[in-house]
Amino acid sequence: MDIKYTHHIAAELNLSVKQINSIYQLHTEGSTIPFIARYRKEATGNLDEVVIANVIDQIKYFNELEKRKETVLKTIEEAGKLTPELKKRIEDCTSATVLEDIYLPFKPKRKTKASVAVEKGLEPLATLLFEQGQHNPEVEAVKFITENVKDIAEALQGARDIIAEWIAENEQARNIVRKLFTESAVLSSKVLTSKKDDEDAQKYRDYFEFKEPLAQSPSHRMLAIRRGEKGGFLLMDINVDKETAQEAVKHIFIRSSGLAAKQVALAIDDSYVRLLQPSIETEFRMAGKIKADEEAIRVFAENLRQLLLASPLGHKRVMAIDPGFKSGCKVVCLDEYGGFLKYNTIYPHAPQNDWNGATRTIKELVAEYNIEAIGYGNGTASKETDQLLRAKDFGKPVSLFMVNENGASIYSASEVAREEFPDEDVTVRGSISIGRRLLDPLSELVKIDAKSIGVGQYQHDINQNRLKESLDKVVESCVNFVGVDVNAASKHLLTYVSGLSANVAKNIVEYRLKHGSFKSRDEIKKVPLLGAKAFEQSAGFLRIQDAANPLDNSAVHPESYHVVETMAAKVNSTVPELIKNAEIRKQLKAKDFVTETIGEFTITDILKELEKPGRDPRAAIEEFRFAEGVNSMADLKPGMKVPAIITNITNFGAFADVGVKQDGMIHVSQLANRYISDPNEVVKLGQKVMVTVVEVDIPRKRIALSLKESGNARQEAVKKAFKDEVEVKVEVEEKKMPSNAFQAKLMELKKNFKE
Repeated sequence: MDIKYTHHIAAELNLSVKQINSIYQLHTEGSTIPFIARYRKEATGNLDEVVIANVIDQIKYFNELEKRKETVLKTIEEAGKLTPELKKRIEDCTSATVLEDIYLPFKPKRKTKASVAVEKGLEPLATLLFEQGQHNPEVEAVKFITENVKDIAEALQGARDIIAEWIAENEQARNIVRKLFTESAVLSSKVLTSKKDDEDAQKYRDYFEFKEPLAQSPSHRMLAIRRGEKGGFLLMDINVDKETAQEAVKHIFIRSSGLAAKQVALAIDDSYVRLLQPSIETEFRMAGKIKADEEAIRVFAENLRQLLLASPLGHKRVMAIDPGFKSGCKVVCLDEYGGFLKYNTIYPHAPQNDWNGATRTIKELVAEYNIEAIGYGNGTASKETDQLLRAKDFGKPVSLFMVNENGASIYSASEVAREEFPDEDVTVRGSISIGRRLLDPLSELVKIDAKSIGVGQYQHDINQNRLKESLDKVVESCVNFVGVDVNAASKHLLTYVSGLSANVAKNIVEYRLKHGSFKSRDEIKKVPLLGAKAFEQSAGFLRIQDAANPLDNSAVHPESYHVVETMAAKVNSTVPELIKNAEIRKQLKAKDFVTETIGEFTITDILKELEKPGRDPRAAIEEFRFAEGVNSMADLKPGMKVPAIITNITNFGAFADVGVKQDGMIHVSQLANRYISDPNEVVKLGQKVMVTVVEVDIPRKRIALSLKESGNARQEAVKKAFKDEVEVKVEVEEKKMPSNAFQAKLMELKKNFKE
């Protein structure tokens, strides 16, 4: 990579050139982001995955910029217009926008007003006027009247058309208008008169007459307006004050007050309206779309990460129920590894209402297959199924869990599901997916297109390639963060392990079926097509339970096993004893094992891993119950406090399931008694919370919820905090004027108190 790009990336991301070069080298050699972040910390200076990914994105950007430069240079050279100065400017350029501005005057164009005027021989007249000397434009224009130019007016118009194009292609002019757009552009929208009463248009009612500064427009608003425009309901506009912009451009080019200058001024006005403003508006539309896309993708990615890292039940035998009314509830029993054991259908709900038969069947299956937990889908008949299960005594403890079934139907009809269960129909596969989600959400959800999981924001309106790329990174990151049991993982899960291709993942599963479980990490090397590089990248993320070497079930990479052996030898112990005995590990000091090739970051990671080798980093699962007697929206009343589960998070708030088949909305302003810029500060996907019902709109199917403390409780808390601060100030400062820091704190408390 060109050294100028290295320095540019380093400055842009506030990193050292050495860090950029290390990441570039590792990435070029085929190292994945999870591998670099986990096992090459010395090379990167302990950078996390997000920063490493940003560096790689920048590298990709500049590689594409370099290819674009080649095209630009070739085109200009073939036109015979490439000067040494121009070539150097292009080669030194580090911005795609600047490069396109440089290229614009030389870019091949379709026929324009300016090109027609040039063909008529009016370019010399345009040059003369642009110089703004003391010439009389009309007198000079007479000299250009020909069979193609009938009169003075046509000659002057043609000259102005040429000047207008020069202005529109001028870097300085474009930059001054860009600056105005950046500082003062207004985003506006209005409804098409013919669609104002259209039923489908009503969802965009807030944008029928709308204006706000572009810089303050959040991504969800931009995407909503664009969706309304795409649907043919709204007209969207991004603009600045026309007169201000025209005067700013004139300030660059008008150098006199003569008649020629007046012609140039007319050309500038025309250039701005016809060429410059539409071009810059298009740029800002695209930039706004990209920014909105990136923010929506960020929200989606964060939701997906939280969903994938949701608490697993672990290795327990489960019953999974896909609730339903007329078609019944589909019941499957799975072993502790998700293996399919039994399928049945029960009909406890309307219209059959076979409650007794259903409870008898469930009790028999629980006993026969030694079921330890039951998971039921959160869709149709979910609440009724919950009541059925809680009314039954199974004769032993059986945990009950509601499972988010978004995307289960898509999985059940997918090629992956058909391959896993070729002899079962879609209803059985869907129930199995619900049960496996309970056992391990990550292992099951990776089989489904992330867009179908239901945790996004305008996911169908944003750049689909960029969305897929981002979500794939999240899945890869989560899979490698948790680690994968190589003897239990599906082919699909293995494809997300660092360094493993789809073919290698398939070969691992086939090898396992043919030869039995892997006994060691070293045995993984025998898998066909799994070469040295793939082993290096994947080994640390693959786990082998009950291996002879306990390190094979840890995040310690095989390349560092000798370090652990050295540690054990230093304290006269074995590796298994070192892992089991915390007192022995306390004798170890990280600095004693640092070498030229293994740094303190790696040693520290190894010591941390020895404390809990192979332990799942995800939180333990918790049971949850909705409020009794709350089965429909009609049962909700303003002021009620009910338990809820956070189901989706957006920039403007969060959605929560309160058990009435319609999620409620907790607006960002209702998430806390303080200002919240990002809902993730307060809530996480799948979090169990207690909400207050604010409003119930049954016709529009809308429920407004709040997480704010009650007014009295809030006021008492603020009063106490304010009183405590004052008492401390009096005691420490002896009634002197408060310091700036303390004054700011008091102001904040006063503000909170008023709110």
